[in-house]
Amino acid sequence: MAALQPVTLTAIRTHQASLVAEWLAGLDASGATRNLKADDLKRQTEEFLDLLHAGLQNGDASNLNAGAWDEVRLFLEKLSHSRALLGQDSQQTATFIFSLKGPLFALLQREYSEQPAQLANQLLQVSELLDALGLHTIRTFQKSREAVIKRQQEELLELSTPVVKLWDGVLALPMIGTLDSQRTQVVMESLLQRIVDTGSEIAIIDITGVPTVDTLVAQHLLKTVTAIRLMGADCIISGVRPQIAQTIVHLGLDLQGVVTKANLADALKLALHRLGLSVAKAG
Repeated sequence: MAALQPVTLTAIRTHQASLVAEWLAGLDASGATRNLKADDLKRQTEEFLDLLHAGLQNGDASNLNAGAWDEVRLFLEKLSHSRALLGQDSQQTATFIFSLKGPLFALLQREYSEQPAQLANQLLQVSELLDALGLHTIRTFQKSREAVIKRQQEELLELSTPVVKLWDGVLALPMIGTLDSQRTQVVMESLLQRIVDTGSEIAIIDITGVPTVDTLVAQHLLKTVTAIRLMGADCIISGVRPQIAQTIVHLGLDLQGVVTKANLADALKLALHRLGLSVAKAG
């Protein structure tokens, strides 16, 4: 890629205000301004043009990995991350760069109106530069979006496995949804840590919200029960519905040694009994 002409760099700097105005109008027309504040967007367009001009002055437009483009790349990475958090898609984010082509091309046509060969050359250089910057924006957006999704999945996983203190010495873990290896690991870590923190003697795992129990789910439950016992606590599994009981029998799963109850109330009653406590109606 040949270097941009000094005339092009001067034109970008001289007509920056009009470029920003036309750029913002194009962004608004394309729908890429959704969830964005007008002042923030104007500041971003002005900042990007400043960084772009500096990069063109100090670096090779064909090598965006050079140090002269560090600030431009960092700006686009921050932009992509913020757009991912706002729920925009990759197309809307990339449009921030690609929509600059129209105003820049119009500017170059005016500057090189009497030099068609130079105009064609500069249009090609600008187009290739913005394409490369747009692709970098898309790549960083995808990474940011994946990171956001992963964080949200982890937060949902933690929210779906709350450890509740039912009584002094009694913890309950209501399970909702399907159990898998990753979730079982989170369950174990969360429950075992709460046993240590509270000094609880009994943990109740309620599987009322678990839709099905197969061999894999049973194995995960047994691993959790074993870990709880190694911590010196007892474990009761509640929420064993008739359908689940039939499935366990049909699969030939061995749950010997594991105390099960039909519902959480019965499990709590048993836990209190083991602690030497009883609950009676007042009066």
